[in-house]
Amino acid sequence: MTAEVLVVGAGPTGMTMANELRLAGVSCVLADRLSRASELSKAGGLQSRTQEALDQRGLLEPLLATGDYPVSTAHFAGTLLPLVRTRHQFPWRSLPQVMLEGFLEKHLAAQGIRIRRNHELVGLRQDADGVTGTFADGTAIRAQYLVAADGGRSTVRKLLGAEFSGRPGTATTVAADVRLSAEVPMHTITPEGYRAQVFPLGVDAEGRPLRRLVLGGPGWSLERDVPVTEDEIRTGLKTVFGDRVELVELRYARRITNAALQAAQYRHGRVFLAGDAAHVHLPLGAQGMNAGIQDAMNLGWKLAAAVRGTAPEGLLDSYHAERHPVGAAVLRNVQAQSLLLDDGPDSAAARSLFAELVQVPEVQYLLDDMLSGMGFRYAMPGSEEHPLVGLPAHDLGPELRAGRGVLVDPGRRFGELAARWADRVNRVETGTEAMLVRPDGYVAWAGAPDGLEPAIRQWFGAPVG
Repeated sequence: MTAEVLVVGAGPTGMTMANELRLAGVSCVLADRLSRASELSKAGGLQSRTQEALDQRGLLEPLLATGDYPVSTAHFAGTLLPLVRTRHQFPWRSLPQVMLEGFLEKHLAAQGIRIRRNHELVGLRQDADGVTGTFADGTAIRAQYLVAADGGRSTVRKLLGAEFSGRPGTATTVAADVRLSAEVPMHTITPEGYRAQVFPLGVDAEGRPLRRLVLGGPGWSLERDVPVTEDEIRTGLKTVFGDRVELVELRYARRITNAALQAAQYRHGRVFLAGDAAHVHLPLGAQGMNAGIQDAMNLGWKLAAAVRGTAPEGLLDSYHAERHPVGAAVLRNVQAQSLLLDDGPDSAAARSLFAELVQVPEVQYLLDDMLSGMGFRYAMPGSEEHPLVGLPAHDLGPELRAGRGVLVDPGRRFGELAARWADRVNRVETGTEAMLVRPDGYVAWAGAPDGLEPAIRQWFGAPVG
Protein backbone atom coordinates (compact mmCIF):
# COMPACT_ATOMS: atom_id res chain seq x y z
CA MET A 1 0.00 0.00 0.00
CA THR A 2 1.33 3.45 -0.86
CA ALA A 3 0.48 7.03 0.02
CA GLU A 4 2.23 10.34 -0.28
CA VAL A 5 2.13 10.84 3.52
CA LEU A 6 1.56 8.31 6.30
CA VAL A 7 0.12 9.81 9.49
CA VAL A 8 0.42 7.62 12.59
CA GLY A 9 -2.04 8.55 15.33
CA ALA A 10 -5.63 9.75 14.89
CA GLY A 11 -6.01 12.23 17.71
CA PRO A 12 -6.57 15.96 17.12
CA THR A 13 -3.01 16.41 15.79
CA GLY A 14 -3.18 13.53 13.34
CA MET A 15 -6.66 14.39 12.08
CA THR A 16 -5.73 18.04 11.62
CA MET A 17 -2.69 16.91 9.64
CA ALA A 18 -4.87 14.69 7.44
CA ASN A 19 -7.22 17.60 6.76
CA GLU A 20 -4.37 19.94 5.85
CA LEU A 21 -2.97 17.39 3.41
CA ARG A 22 -6.43 16.84 1.93
CA LEU A 23 -6.82 20.56 1.27
CA ALA A 24 -3.54 20.51 -0.63
CA GLY A 25 -4.55 17.50 -2.72
CA VAL A 26 -2.00 15.19 -1.09
CA SER A 27 -2.95 11.58 -0.44
CA CYS A 28 -2.45 10.27 3.08
CA VAL A 29 -3.13 7.20 5.16
CA LEU A 30 -4.26 7.94 8.71
CA ALA A 31 -3.56 4.95 10.96
CA ASP A 32 -4.28 4.43 14.66
CA ARG A 33 -3.53 1.51 16.97
CA LEU A 34 -6.89 1.74 18.79
CA SER A 35 -9.77 -0.36 17.52
CA ARG A 36 -12.20 2.49 18.24
CA ALA A 37 -12.11 6.14 19.22
CA SER A 38 -11.12 6.88 22.80
CA GLU A 39 -13.85 8.01 25.18
CA LEU A 40 -11.33 9.92 27.29
CA SER A 41 -11.02 13.69 26.94
CA LYS A 42 -7.38 14.29 27.74
CA ALA A 43 -7.95 18.00 27.09
CA GLY A 44 -11.00 20.11 27.81
CA GLY A 45 -10.77 23.34 25.87
CA LEU A 46 -9.85 25.28 22.76
CA GLN A 47 -7.50 28.23 22.96
CA SER A 48 -8.02 31.41 20.92
CA ARG A 49 -5.41 30.70 18.25
CA THR A 50 -6.71 27.20 17.60
CA GLN A 51 -10.26 28.49 17.20
CA GLU A 52 -8.99 31.14 14.82
CA ALA A 53 -7.20 28.49 12.75
CA LEU A 54 -10.32 26.29 12.65
CA ASP A 55 -12.37 29.31 11.59
CA GLN A 56 -9.90 30.01 8.78
CA ARG A 57 -10.62 26.50 7.52
CA GLY A 58 -14.38 26.93 7.84
CA LEU A 59 -14.57 24.35 10.64
CA LEU A 60 -15.22 26.38 13.78
CA GLU A 61 -18.86 27.26 13.19
CA PRO A 62 -19.99 23.69 12.40
CA LEU A 63 -17.92 22.40 15.33
CA LEU A 64 -19.57 24.76 17.81
CA ALA A 65 -22.97 23.82 16.39
CA THR A 66 -22.50 20.23 17.62
CA GLY A 67 -23.02 21.10 21.29
CA ASP A 68 -23.01 23.66 24.08
CA TYR A 69 -19.41 24.72 24.61
CA PRO A 70 -19.39 27.73 26.94
CA VAL A 71 -16.83 30.50 26.98
CA SER A 72 -14.67 30.15 30.07
CA THR A 73 -12.25 32.36 31.95
CA ALA A 74 -8.59 31.62 31.32
CA HIS A 75 -6.41 30.83 34.31
CA PHE A 76 -2.77 30.46 35.24
CA ALA A 77 -2.17 27.85 37.96
CA GLY A 78 -5.74 28.25 39.11
CA THR A 79 -5.62 32.05 39.34
CA LEU A 80 -8.31 33.43 37.05
CA LEU A 81 -7.52 36.01 34.35
CA PRO A 82 -10.88 37.81 33.98
CA LEU A 83 -9.55 40.79 32.02
CA VAL A 84 -8.72 38.62 29.00
CA ARG A 85 -12.10 36.93 28.66
CA THR A 86 -13.14 39.00 25.64
CA ARG A 87 -9.72 40.17 24.51
CA HIS A 88 -9.63 38.05 21.35
CA GLN A 89 -12.22 37.34 18.70
CA PHE A 90 -12.49 33.77 19.96
CA PRO A 91 -12.14 33.49 23.75
CA TRP A 92 -11.21 30.28 25.53
CA ARG A 93 -13.95 27.66 25.26
CA SER A 94 -14.66 24.54 27.24
CA LEU A 95 -14.74 21.87 24.54
CA PRO A 96 -13.82 18.27 25.41
CA GLN A 97 -11.19 16.60 23.27
CA VAL A 98 -13.48 13.64 22.61
CA MET A 99 -16.05 15.99 21.04
CA LEU A 100 -13.42 17.60 18.82
CA GLU A 101 -12.13 14.20 17.75
CA GLY A 102 -15.64 13.00 16.88
CA PHE A 103 -16.26 16.11 14.80
CA LEU A 104 -12.96 15.86 12.93
CA GLU A 105 -13.42 12.14 12.23
CA LYS A 106 -16.86 12.79 10.71
CA HIS A 107 -15.51 15.71 8.70
CA LEU A 108 -12.68 13.61 7.28
CA ALA A 109 -15.02 10.72 6.50
CA ALA A 110 -17.25 13.10 4.55
CA GLN A 111 -14.19 14.00 2.49
CA GLY A 112 -13.34 10.36 1.82
CA ILE A 113 -10.64 9.93 4.49
CA ARG A 114 -11.30 7.15 6.98
CA ILE A 115 -9.11 6.24 9.91
CA ARG A 116 -7.46 2.84 9.58
CA ARG A 117 -8.08 1.59 13.10
CA ASN A 118 -6.46 -1.36 14.83
CA HIS A 119 -3.23 -0.51 12.99
CA GLU A 120 -0.41 -0.79 15.50
CA LEU A 121 2.94 0.33 14.09
CA VAL A 122 5.74 -2.13 14.88
CA GLY A 123 8.45 -1.25 12.37
CA LEU A 124 9.85 1.77 10.57
CA ARG A 125 12.40 2.04 7.78
CA GLN A 126 13.35 5.08 5.75
CA ASP A 127 15.68 5.67 2.84
CA ALA A 128 16.48 8.47 0.41
CA ASP A 129 13.16 8.07 -1.40
CA GLY A 130 10.61 7.42 1.31
CA VAL A 131 9.45 5.71 4.50
CA THR A 132 7.95 2.27 5.07
CA GLY A 133 5.81 1.64 8.12
CA THR A 134 5.08 -1.96 9.14
CA PHE A 135 2.05 -2.81 11.24
CA ALA A 136 1.26 -5.66 13.61
CA ASP A 137 -1.13 -7.31 11.15
CA GLY A 138 1.63 -7.54 8.55
CA THR A 139 0.49 -4.55 6.53
CA ALA A 140 3.25 -2.37 5.11
CA ILE A 141 2.60 1.19 3.96
CA ARG A 142 5.10 3.05 1.82
CA ALA A 143 5.01 6.87 1.79
CA GLN A 144 7.20 9.79 0.87
CA TYR A 145 6.93 11.18 4.42
CA LEU A 146 5.66 10.03 7.81
CA VAL A 147 4.16 12.17 10.57
CA ALA A 148 4.23 10.80 14.11
CA ALA A 149 1.13 12.01 15.94
CA ASP A 150 0.91 8.94 18.17
CA GLY A 151 1.04 10.55 21.59
CA GLY A 152 3.35 10.91 24.55
CA ARG A 153 4.43 7.25 24.44
CA SER A 154 5.03 7.51 20.70
CA THR A 155 6.03 4.25 19.03
CA VAL A 156 7.50 6.19 16.12
CA ARG A 157 9.73 8.21 18.43
CA LYS A 158 10.95 5.04 20.11
CA LEU A 159 11.63 3.29 16.80
CA LEU A 160 13.65 6.31 15.70
CA GLY A 161 15.61 6.32 18.96
CA ALA A 162 14.90 10.04 19.08
CA GLU A 163 16.18 11.99 22.07
CA PHE A 164 13.30 12.91 24.38
CA SER A 165 14.68 14.82 27.31
CA GLY A 166 13.61 17.02 30.17
CA ARG A 167 12.16 16.23 33.57
CA PRO A 168 10.48 12.87 34.14
CA GLY A 169 7.35 12.79 36.24
CA THR A 170 7.92 13.29 39.96
CA ALA A 171 4.30 13.34 41.13
CA THR A 172 0.81 12.39 40.00
CA THR A 173 -2.63 13.91 40.29
CA VAL A 174 -6.04 12.39 39.62
CA ALA A 175 -8.10 13.26 36.55
CA ALA A 176 -11.66 11.95 36.37
CA ASP A 177 -14.78 12.40 34.24
CA VAL A 178 -17.67 12.68 36.68
CA ARG A 179 -21.18 13.82 37.43
CA LEU A 180 -21.46 15.93 40.57
CA SER A 181 -24.40 16.81 42.78
CA ALA A 182 -23.83 20.58 42.62
CA GLU A 183 -21.89 23.34 40.90
CA VAL A 184 -18.49 24.22 42.39
CA PRO A 185 -15.85 26.81 41.45
CA MET A 186 -13.56 26.04 38.54
CA HIS A 187 -10.42 26.33 40.68
CA THR A 188 -10.18 25.76 44.42
CA ILE A 189 -7.07 25.46 46.62
CA THR A 190 -7.39 24.97 50.38
CA PRO A 191 -4.99 26.58 52.88
CA GLU A 192 -3.45 23.14 53.35
CA GLY A 193 -2.64 22.86 49.65
CA TYR A 194 -5.40 20.47 48.55
CA ARG A 195 -6.74 21.51 45.16
CA ALA A 196 -9.51 20.75 42.73
CA GLN A 197 -10.09 21.92 39.17
CA VAL A 198 -13.50 21.37 37.61
CA PHE A 199 -14.24 21.89 33.91
CA PRO A 200 -17.46 21.31 31.94
CA LEU A 201 -17.42 18.36 29.53
CA GLY A 202 -20.84 18.88 27.95
CA VAL A 203 -23.75 16.57 28.77
CA ASP A 204 -24.42 12.85 28.60
CA ALA A 205 -27.13 11.13 26.53
CA GLU A 206 -29.75 12.10 29.12
CA GLY A 207 -28.72 15.75 29.06
CA ARG A 208 -26.99 15.62 32.45
CA PRO A 209 -23.84 17.76 32.84
CA LEU A 210 -20.47 16.02 32.91
CA ARG A 211 -17.35 17.46 34.52
CA ARG A 212 -13.61 16.91 34.31
CA LEU A 213 -12.29 16.83 37.89
CA VAL A 214 -8.59 17.12 38.73
CA LEU A 215 -7.54 16.47 42.33
CA GLY A 216 -4.17 16.89 44.01
CA GLY A 217 -2.52 17.80 47.27
CA PRO A 218 -0.36 16.56 50.14
CA GLY A 219 0.15 12.82 50.06
CA TRP A 220 -1.97 12.40 46.96
CA SER A 221 0.80 11.37 44.59
CA LEU A 222 0.64 7.61 43.94
CA GLU A 223 2.24 5.46 41.26
CA ARG A 224 0.73 6.12 37.85
CA ASP A 225 -0.64 2.59 37.46
CA VAL A 226 -2.46 2.50 40.83
CA PRO A 227 -6.21 2.40 40.05
CA VAL A 228 -8.33 5.39 41.05
CA THR A 229 -11.34 4.38 43.15
CA GLU A 230 -14.68 6.03 43.83
CA ASP A 231 -13.75 6.26 47.51
CA GLU A 232 -10.63 8.24 46.59
CA ILE A 233 -12.71 10.67 44.54
CA ARG A 234 -15.28 11.06 47.32
CA THR A 235 -12.57 11.66 49.91
CA GLY A 236 -10.94 14.25 47.67
CA LEU A 237 -14.18 16.12 47.09
CA LYS A 238 -14.89 16.21 50.83
CA THR A 239 -11.36 17.40 51.61
CA VAL A 240 -11.62 20.32 49.20
CA PHE A 241 -15.34 21.20 49.31
CA GLY A 242 -16.64 19.71 52.56
CA ASP A 243 -20.33 18.84 52.24
CA ARG A 244 -21.03 21.23 49.36
CA VAL A 245 -20.85 18.57 46.65
CA GLU A 246 -20.95 14.80 46.27
CA LEU A 247 -19.94 12.35 43.58
CA VAL A 248 -22.98 11.13 41.62
CA GLU A 249 -21.21 9.07 38.96
CA LEU A 250 -17.61 8.24 38.07
CA ARG A 251 -17.22 7.70 34.32
CA TYR A 252 -13.46 7.39 33.99
CA ALA A 253 -10.38 8.15 36.07
CA ARG A 254 -6.62 8.00 35.67
CA ARG A 255 -3.46 9.42 37.18
CA ILE A 256 -1.46 12.00 35.28
CA THR A 257 2.15 12.97 35.89
CA ASN A 258 3.99 16.28 35.89
CA ALA A 259 6.58 15.06 33.39
CA ALA A 260 7.96 17.81 31.12
CA LEU A 261 9.73 16.28 28.12
CA GLN A 262 10.50 17.44 24.60
CA ALA A 263 12.07 15.89 21.53
CA ALA A 264 15.44 17.41 20.74
CA GLN A 265 14.62 17.33 17.04
CA TYR A 266 11.19 17.40 15.43
CA ARG A 267 12.55 16.23 12.06
CA HIS A 268 14.33 12.94 11.48
CA GLY A 269 14.93 12.69 7.75
CA ARG A 270 11.53 11.97 6.24
CA VAL A 271 9.87 11.48 9.62
CA PHE A 272 8.37 14.35 11.65
CA LEU A 273 7.22 14.39 15.29
CA ALA A 274 4.10 16.39 16.17
CA GLY A 275 1.82 16.89 19.15
CA ASP A 276 2.47 14.80 22.24
CA ALA A 277 4.97 12.72 20.27
CA ALA A 278 7.13 15.86 20.31
CA HIS A 279 6.27 17.35 23.71
CA VAL A 280 4.52 16.18 26.88
CA HIS A 281 3.67 18.05 30.07
CA LEU A 282 1.11 18.31 32.84
CA PRO A 283 -2.23 19.08 31.14
CA LEU A 284 -3.06 22.67 32.05
CA GLY A 285 -5.28 24.84 29.87
CA ALA A 286 -5.41 22.19 27.12
CA GLN A 287 -2.12 23.61 25.86
CA GLY A 288 -0.83 20.23 24.70
CA MET A 289 -3.77 19.56 22.40
CA ASN A 290 -3.76 23.10 21.07
CA ALA A 291 0.00 23.05 20.47
CA GLY A 292 -0.38 19.76 18.62
CA ILE A 293 -3.05 21.18 16.32
CA GLN A 294 -0.78 24.12 15.60
CA ASP A 295 2.11 21.73 14.91
CA ALA A 296 -0.05 20.10 12.25
CA MET A 297 -1.13 23.43 10.77
CA ASN A 298 2.52 24.49 10.51
CA LEU A 299 3.78 21.25 8.97
CA GLY A 300 0.90 20.23 6.71
CA TRP A 301 1.32 22.80 3.94
CA LYS A 302 5.09 22.41 3.99
CA LEU A 303 4.84 18.65 3.46
CA ALA A 304 2.35 19.25 0.66
CA ALA A 305 4.80 21.59 -1.06
CA ALA A 306 7.55 18.98 -0.73
CA VAL A 307 5.31 16.29 -2.24
CA ARG A 308 4.39 18.58 -5.15
CA GLY A 309 8.03 19.50 -5.71
CA THR A 310 7.53 23.22 -5.10
CA ALA A 311 9.11 23.44 -1.64
CA PRO A 312 12.04 25.85 -1.52
CA GLU A 313 15.25 24.80 0.19
CA GLY A 314 14.90 24.73 3.97
CA LEU A 315 11.10 24.76 4.06
CA LEU A 316 10.77 21.40 5.81
CA ASP A 317 13.51 22.33 8.28
CA SER A 318 11.54 25.45 9.22
CA TYR A 319 9.01 23.20 10.96
CA HIS A 320 11.47 22.38 13.75
CA ALA A 321 12.88 25.92 13.76
CA GLU A 322 9.42 27.41 14.33
CA ARG A 323 7.62 24.85 16.46
CA HIS A 324 10.37 23.62 18.80
CA PRO A 325 10.65 27.04 20.55
CA VAL A 326 6.86 27.08 20.94
CA GLY A 327 6.88 23.65 22.54
CA ALA A 328 9.69 24.70 24.86
CA ALA A 329 7.78 27.82 25.89
CA VAL A 330 4.67 25.74 26.68
CA LEU A 331 6.74 23.40 28.84
CA ARG A 332 8.21 26.36 30.73
CA ASN A 333 4.87 27.94 31.55
CA VAL A 334 3.37 24.58 32.56
CA GLN A 335 6.32 23.89 34.86
CA ALA A 336 5.86 27.32 36.43
CA GLN A 337 2.17 26.57 36.96
CA SER A 338 3.04 23.18 38.42
CA LEU A 339 5.34 24.85 40.92
CA LEU A 340 2.59 27.28 41.96
CA LEU A 341 0.19 24.36 42.38
CA ASP A 342 2.59 22.44 44.60
CA ASP A 343 1.40 21.72 48.13
CA GLY A 344 4.46 23.07 49.96
CA PRO A 345 4.34 26.15 52.23
CA ASP A 346 6.62 28.10 49.92
CA SER A 347 4.25 27.48 47.03
CA ALA A 348 1.37 28.87 49.08
CA ALA A 349 3.35 32.07 49.62
CA ALA A 350 4.20 32.23 45.91
CA ARG A 351 0.52 31.78 44.99
CA SER A 352 -0.46 34.62 47.30
CA LEU A 353 2.09 36.98 45.77
CA PHE A 354 1.22 35.84 42.25
CA ALA A 355 -2.48 36.54 42.87
CA GLU A 356 -1.56 40.14 43.66
CA LEU A 357 0.67 40.52 40.60
CA VAL A 358 -2.07 39.20 38.33
CA GLN A 359 -4.26 42.15 39.24
CA VAL A 360 -2.01 44.24 36.97
CA PRO A 361 -3.70 44.27 33.53
CA GLU A 362 -0.43 44.00 31.62
CA VAL A 363 0.42 40.80 33.51
CA GLN A 364 -2.90 39.25 32.52
CA TYR A 365 -2.35 40.27 28.90
CA LEU A 366 1.15 38.77 28.89
CA LEU A 367 -0.11 35.48 30.32
CA ASP A 368 -3.03 35.45 27.91
CA ASP A 369 -0.74 35.84 24.89
CA MET A 370 1.38 33.00 26.25
CA LEU A 371 -1.47 30.60 27.00
CA SER A 372 -3.72 31.35 24.02
CA GLY A 373 -1.04 30.94 21.37
CA MET A 374 -1.78 34.41 20.03
CA GLY A 375 1.55 35.84 21.13
CA PHE A 376 3.92 33.36 19.48
CA ARG A 377 5.90 35.01 16.71
CA TYR A 378 7.79 33.03 14.09
CA ALA A 379 11.11 34.32 12.83
CA MET A 380 10.74 35.38 9.18
CA PRO A 381 14.28 36.13 7.94
CA GLY A 382 14.45 39.39 6.04
CA SER A 383 11.02 40.64 7.11
CA GLU A 384 11.02 40.83 10.91
CA GLU A 385 11.07 44.62 11.01
CA HIS A 386 7.35 44.96 10.33
CA PRO A 387 5.19 44.51 13.45
CA LEU A 388 2.78 42.13 11.68
CA VAL A 389 5.36 39.72 10.32
CA GLY A 390 5.60 36.38 12.08
CA LEU A 391 2.27 36.79 13.88
CA PRO A 392 -1.15 35.33 12.99
CA ALA A 393 -3.15 37.25 10.42
CA HIS A 394 -6.58 38.01 11.82
CA ASP A 395 -9.95 38.46 10.14
CA LEU A 396 -9.03 36.76 6.85
CA GLY A 397 -11.87 34.28 7.23
CA PRO A 398 -12.80 32.58 3.94
CA GLU A 399 -9.59 33.64 2.20
CA LEU A 400 -7.64 30.83 3.92
CA ARG A 401 -10.19 28.05 3.58
CA ALA A 402 -8.51 26.57 0.52
CA GLY A 403 -5.29 25.97 2.47
CA ARG A 404 -3.27 28.14 0.07
CA GLY A 405 -1.17 31.22 0.61
CA VAL A 406 -2.91 34.59 0.38
CA LEU A 407 -1.55 37.89 -0.92
CA VAL A 408 -3.62 40.73 0.50
CA ASP A 409 -3.32 43.53 -2.06
CA PRO A 410 -5.73 46.36 -1.20
CA GLY A 411 -3.80 48.83 -3.36
CA ARG A 412 -3.91 46.55 -6.42
CA ARG A 413 -0.17 46.91 -6.93
CA PHE A 414 0.96 43.29 -7.12
CA GLY A 415 -1.33 41.61 -9.64
CA GLU A 416 1.38 40.90 -12.20
CA LEU A 417 3.76 39.52 -9.59
CA ALA A 418 1.06 37.41 -7.93
CA ALA A 419 0.06 35.86 -11.25
CA ARG A 420 3.42 34.05 -11.40
CA TRP A 421 2.52 32.13 -8.23
CA ALA A 422 -1.20 31.78 -8.94
CA ASP A 423 -0.98 27.99 -8.56
CA ARG A 424 0.05 28.40 -4.88
CA VAL A 425 -1.05 31.85 -3.73
CA ASN A 426 -4.47 33.50 -3.98
CA ARG A 427 -4.62 37.28 -4.35
CA VAL A 428 -7.38 39.33 -2.71
CA GLU A 429 -7.98 43.06 -2.88
CA THR A 430 -9.67 43.41 0.52
CA GLY A 431 -8.10 44.61 3.75
CA THR A 432 -6.24 47.75 4.66
CA GLU A 433 -2.58 46.71 4.50
CA ALA A 434 -0.67 44.65 1.96
CA MET A 435 0.65 41.37 3.37
CA LEU A 436 1.65 37.88 2.35
CA VAL A 437 0.02 35.20 4.49
CA ARG A 438 1.15 31.60 4.59
CA PRO A 439 -1.40 28.76 4.42
CA ASP A 440 -1.14 28.30 8.20
CA GLY A 441 -2.36 31.88 8.72
CA TYR A 442 0.94 33.58 9.64
CA VAL A 443 2.14 36.80 8.02
CA ALA A 444 5.30 36.21 5.99
CA TRP A 445 5.70 39.71 4.56
CA ALA A 446 4.31 43.20 5.01
CA GLY A 447 5.76 46.63 4.40
CA ALA A 448 8.39 47.48 1.78
CA PRO A 449 7.20 46.40 -1.71
CA ASP A 450 10.66 45.23 -2.78
CA GLY A 451 10.55 42.57 -0.08
CA LEU A 452 7.50 40.79 -1.47
CA GLU A 453 9.09 38.72 -4.23
CA PRO A 454 11.93 37.43 -1.99
CA ALA A 455 9.33 36.46 0.61
CA ILE A 456 7.19 34.58 -1.92
CA ARG A 457 10.25 32.72 -3.17
CA GLN A 458 11.36 31.93 0.36
CA TRP A 459 8.05 30.34 1.38
CA PHE A 460 6.50 29.19 -1.89
CA GLY A 461 9.48 28.41 -4.11
CA ALA A 462 10.18 29.42 -7.68
CA PRO A 463 7.31 30.33 -10.00
CA VAL A 464 6.17 27.92 -12.67
CA GLY A 465 7.50 28.74 -16.13
